[in-house]
Amino acid sequence: MHSSRSSPPPVPGTVHVGDLEVRVRVSERRRTVRLTVERDAAVTATVPPGTGEADLVKIVKSRRRWLYGKLAERRELGEGRPPRVFVTGEGFPYLGRSHRLLLVDEAPAPVRLVRGRLELLRDSVPDASTEMVRWYTRRGRTWLPRRIEPWAERMRATVTELRVLPLGYRWGSCTIQGRVNVHWATMQLPPALVDYVLVHELAHLTRPDHGDGFWALVERSMPDYAARREHLRRLGPDLWLPS
Repeated sequence: MHSSRSSPPPVPGTVHVGDLEVRVRVSERRRTVRLTVERDAAVTATVPPGTGEADLVKIVKSRRRWLYGKLAERRELGEGRPPRVFVTGEGFPYLGRSHRLLLVDEAPAPVRLVRGRLELLRDSVPDASTEMVRWYTRRGRTWLPRRIEPWAERMRATVTELRVLPLGYRWGSCTIQGRVNVHWATMQLPPALVDYVLVHELAHLTRPDHGDGFWALVERSMPDYAARREHLRRLGPDLWLPS
């Protein structure tokens, strides 16, 4: 005999609640629904397996006021991202400092940092966005492992691998196997804010949600994390990302 109770239909990839469009991600690590307003002002719901659409809609409605407030902040901060062109004199940030671009006719690499100037090979201008991303990524693969090591020791976290990747509108992510992923764009941030991104992900290795225990762990390791988080929130929209 079949039970009269049936499991709810799987939640679709996108759910509309009034004028809110919510992108849905299913995570085996989640036990509750987490709502996030991303840096591009998109709303994401990370849900445990088996979550029904009706239950998700109810949760989104209950947090609608909070979501609208966060969306207003993101839209205000996200407007006016300064466009950058690949010409001599344009500024690109690296570890919190702006470096002026210099187009050169000859160089051993498409992009390199020489005496405080970012040199871009003139022949590489048509592919400049790709070459710049590769340059930031290479820098991150060298710089970030050394940077995360003392934080991991302090937090007694085991990092099995650190990868530098394009992560869309997330600064970082991690897996339960100890792999930490960092967005290449973090290499534009001041080191103190890169540290906040790293500590945030290290805390997630043991605390997958953003509950009180998670923030307590972050605060123990970085007592001024709230100020750094606010600085990151305000600085993020000014960074360069390929159009």
